[in-house]
Amino acid sequence: MKTILETDQGGLKQIWANFKEQNPKTRIRDAARELSTTEAELVATGLGENVVLLHGDFRELLKEVGTLGHVMALTRNDHVVHERKGVYENVSFNNHVGLALGPDIDLRLFVGDWKFGFAVNENERQSLQFFNSAGEAAHKIYLTEKSDKAAYEALVEKYKSEDQGVSLVITPKAEKAPEPETAPDIDVAAFQKEWLELKDTHDFFTLLRKYKLTRKQALRNAPEGHAYRISPESMKAVFDNASETQVPIMVFVSNPNCIQIHTGPINKIFVMGPWLNIMDPEFNLHLRQDAIDEAWVVKKPSEAGLVTGIELIDKDGVMFNQFFGKRKPGIPELPEWTKLVDDSVTRL
Repeated sequence: MKTILETDQGGLKQIWANFKEQNPKTRIRDAARELSTTEAELVATGLGENVVLLHGDFRELLKEVGTLGHVMALTRNDHVVHERKGVYENVSFNNHVGLALGPDIDLRLFVGDWKFGFAVNENERQSLQFFNSAGEAAHKIYLTEKSDKAAYEALVEKYKSEDQGVSLVITPKAEKAPEPETAPDIDVAAFQKEWLELKDTHDFFTLLRKYKLTRKQALRNAPEGHAYRISPESMKAVFDNASETQVPIMVFVSNPNCIQIHTGPINKIFVMGPWLNIMDPEFNLHLRQDAIDEAWVVKKPSEAGLVTGIELIDKDGVMFNQFFGKRKPGIPELPEWTKLVDDSVTRL
């Protein structure tokens, strides 16, 4: 492990300042990778100036975020950024697993490894930013022009750490294991039978663990008609058709510490370089298309019938983005969504 003091935080501060001057458009996550450091450490270079270290139980802080009113929630991983505006409502926790269940801000929170929290002021753009023990961003909350800034200042003051010079202990993340070249020897018929007998889509994770399958391996062994690969370029057609038809969709983006969900129609779609973007007033998505190693249409049984999803998987076998039609548990999926998928994707 290393600490801010051991990594010469003063030196890193100057390196970061020089880098920003020379690369003003580079995102901080990418900058951290280029500088062989972590995003949390880069943020912490501003302590005592435009950054405040937060303390305490972040669960209690999150329960009070609703007092800020209209904000922007941001959750991302290496390949996709999900930004949703709205109000944090109905925030609750069962131990270290939490929910925020509002019509706009819809989150699943896994705060057991939310190690660091900061209040950040970037050129008058104020935010609360949370990082895991490896220094990676777990979740961020940005004020908007509609936010209650007095409530924000009160919240920061309440959770401000007494020691703003504390060292930041970073635990290096374990290297990702490569995707296995061969699948375990399983009873395929039994696996497919259990797939077809699913009552809840969430039970799919249990099924993978039982048979010790990666996601790609499971999809390749799916029952007939329940999973098929599609061209990654299909995502542009999916977005365009969703925009044109106004079929409401669900967009899931996850990292190990948070899942963020948008539910509703999408409108403005455009491509910029490798990024496929949704740029609506209350919802933005930035999807790096060249990170898609495999894209699949997957059908899982539920008590309300088949649930059709699109899953994007990277070269390490990590599913980093999921799409569904708007639905609620116990209610059949929209037939318009099923048709949209059929009309939009190119099978491989």
